[in-house]
Amino acid sequence: MRLPPFIISSAEEVLREILRFAAPADTTLSRYFKDHPRLGGRERGAIAECIYAVLRNKAFFTDRAEAGGGATMRRLVLLGMADAVGFDALGGLSEDESEWLKRQLEIDRSLLHKSMRANMPKWLFDKLVEQYGEEETLVLADALNTPAPLDLRVNALKANRDEVIAELAQAPIAADPTPFAPLGLRVHKKPALQNLPLFKNGAIEVQDEGSQVLAQILGAKRGEMVVDFCAGAGGKTLALGAQMRNTGRLYAFDVSEKRLSKLKPRLARSGLSNVHPVAIAHERDAKIKRLAGKIDRVLVDAPCSGMGTLRRNPDVKWRQPPEAIAEMHAKQVSILDGASRLVKSGGRLVYATCSLLNEENDAVAAQFIETHPDFQLVPMSQVLAEQKIDLEMGDYLKLLPHKHQTDGFFAAVFERKPMAKKAEE
Repeated sequence: MRLPPFIISSAEEVLREILRFAAPADTTLSRYFKDHPRLGGRERGAIAECIYAVLRNKAFFTDRAEAGGGATMRRLVLLGMADAVGFDALGGLSEDESEWLKRQLEIDRSLLHKSMRANMPKWLFDKLVEQYGEEETLVLADALNTPAPLDLRVNALKANRDEVIAELAQAPIAADPTPFAPLGLRVHKKPALQNLPLFKNGAIEVQDEGSQVLAQILGAKRGEMVVDFCAGAGGKTLALGAQMRNTGRLYAFDVSEKRLSKLKPRLARSGLSNVHPVAIAHERDAKIKRLAGKIDRVLVDAPCSGMGTLRRNPDVKWRQPPEAIAEMHAKQVSILDGASRLVKSGGRLVYATCSLLNEENDAVAAQFIETHPDFQLVPMSQVLAEQKIDLEMGDYLKLLPHKHQTDGFFAAVFERKPMAKKAEE
């Protein structure tokens, strides 16, 4: 079934706005769909997939769209639509456009220049090559330029994984257990979930397997005092609350009340009553100082460049300037220092990002250990063994899309040395 020609002009309109990079692509798309309520589900899906295809392949598509005649924006959309829904689904093309598009689709991309094939800014490509080598960077780039699967976390307070698999099958939605996260499911295709009873009653939440593993390695236990220091919309908070079996006290801190407000409906569905969302002004807020030295476990999923989430947010690589990474590093060091004051003697602190870059990961962890002699690094291999997670890691957790089929995540675990003097100032 062919898409109506107006879909291409609609996609052009929203792509023009998104390529200004004034706001995240998903925010701009949501606003556009809200302003155009007559677009049906199929049309919205095609436009969204087209936009994300252009953002993933922007370097290559722009190079092809600017060659020859015709409007560049329309050609970008044609390439994106062909990638998203297939050439045969496109209606309203001129004969010249059809011929041009067929030629572009026949290009063997493996023969392209390496940075063009990677479809990322040169500064980012060079950084990744420095870290991983050229060959692995190209494999990683291919994975980052592929849409992410849909992962779910089963809420253990309401269901078990086998029950959820069976109930999803009735929908019918096929799902398989994830290999590392004990409550994770990977769903085939991308069905609408919000109307399912499982979703409405809080038995499932959408959460990448890597994010689930991060929550797992904190090792939160029944009856403990736990802090999710940069809680955001609360995906990991909900996972931690369920791990604690709805006992103890779990604080969800964030500097954005707007982000925390998104946690409230999820919290209501989850059945959790041990979660306490708290808006803070900064990492030195008085609300934090009152809890200094009293917390068993603290998770710091720090603000970062987000380069590990490019499968979901491909616009991030084009919106972030290289100098932002140094700014992120300074902010991450400060946040981790602030959060560390909460940890009691013998307690644990997990630093995590969804970045692939050493400056935001290893360098922050190394700096923390150097400047905080009252903490020691707990090797990730030990932590994973404690949690019975079958992953081969050294000192740090490093999840990569091309190796683990998750988003890119980093984590380091620190433990406050017993009887160490509390730093409350």
